[in-house]
Amino acid sequence: MKKILFVINTMGRAGAERAMLELIKAVHKQEREIEISLLVLLNRGELFSEIPPFVKIINKNPDSNSIFVNTKLVLGKLVIKKAVCNFSFLKNAIGLFQSFLMQKKAGKIQIDKLLWKIISDGTKKLSESFDTAIAFLEGGATYYVADHVQAKNKIAFVHIEYEKSGFTPSLDHRCYNKINWIYAISYGVRDSFLHMYPLYKDKIKIFYNIINTELIWKRAIEGTGFTDHFDGFRIVTIGRLHYQKGYDMMIPVLKKLKQTGQEIRWYILGDGPQRKKIEQGIKKAGLKKDIILLGMVRNPYPYLLQCDLYVHITRYEGKSIAIEEAQVLGKAIIASDCPGNREQITHRKNGLLVPFDREKIFQAILELCKDKKQREQYGKENARLDFARKEMVTEFCNMI
Repeated sequence: MKKILFVINTMGRAGAERAMLELIKAVHKQEREIEISLLVLLNRGELFSEIPPFVKIINKNPDSNSIFVNTKLVLGKLVIKKAVCNFSFLKNAIGLFQSFLMQKKAGKIQIDKLLWKIISDGTKKLSESFDTAIAFLEGGATYYVADHVQAKNKIAFVHIEYEKSGFTPSLDHRCYNKINWIYAISYGVRDSFLHMYPLYKDKIKIFYNIINTELIWKRAIEGTGFTDHFDGFRIVTIGRLHYQKGYDMMIPVLKKLKQTGQEIRWYILGDGPQRKKIEQGIKKAGLKKDIILLGMVRNPYPYLLQCDLYVHITRYEGKSIAIEEAQVLGKAIIASDCPGNREQITHRKNGLLVPFDREKIFQAILELCKDKKQREQYGKENARLDFARKEMVTEFCNMI
């Protein structure tokens, strides 16, 4: 019997975590003689409750609370504990300082990226050995699999535009030398990764995230969705409240849209470190009734099904699962023109791609707000897309 280990940073209700669960189910369906184990470095997240029963969870006493509840306190305690364990801070001090300087030079300090190395090296090493170990996220999971797991075959997934995400060679510390195969979730992600690490071009492959279309439709129909009795135009965005996701564009764009006389509400499904900052911006702009922060929603699909338009304006993107879920439900989409989104949206065929620019975003939303026929056409094109990816799953199973 094959022994497979998956490692991920958290089990928060986010795209990568959901994609991992679908991959685990697909692998289990194809490979009967298999034992699947899972280690979650942060040992926290709502999706612990959705892990299939056949998966062996290595974590003791997993915490099903949101990773965004008391984040600073929980993460602070964990980092202090991990920093002391195995002298992980001392071992990584030079690399962390170099990475800090590189991030500062780039104009954006991303503390979370710096901390994952400490958390990885401070996590107890597993005594068990595996046939294949799969790091399903860059950062902590990849560092842990590379340095602390005994496995004949090691695989790492990359989900983001690597150069823009805050990771650096000094932080990675040659971890990818110890990885047999690297799976990028889009061609844009692959190209960004190879720009930093061209020496790995012979061991990188493409694997699109798996989504369960039947489950999406089932949950979309059975759920409640909006309860505010609003009769105007509804926009939905799903994603972490994080700098990457570009929510700072939302407030000035909606304010200008309201000035045109349009009855519009913008609903945000998600939580994150920028929530207070966004709330302050909404209040200052006088848009408390127009921008609704719904937080982390257990079932987002009724909101997607009932909205008029899905908007996904991010600074950079690997390949958005939220976009694909909106496509499954036949929604028109506006997305920022970055590599990952270009692989999902063909401009003026199944949505609009726009530069990360206030005026361009405003014009695109106003156009689709006024043109129901165009929205319906884009929605029909999206509903025709195939997300089964059976060949990719078969090839992946052959690799493990």
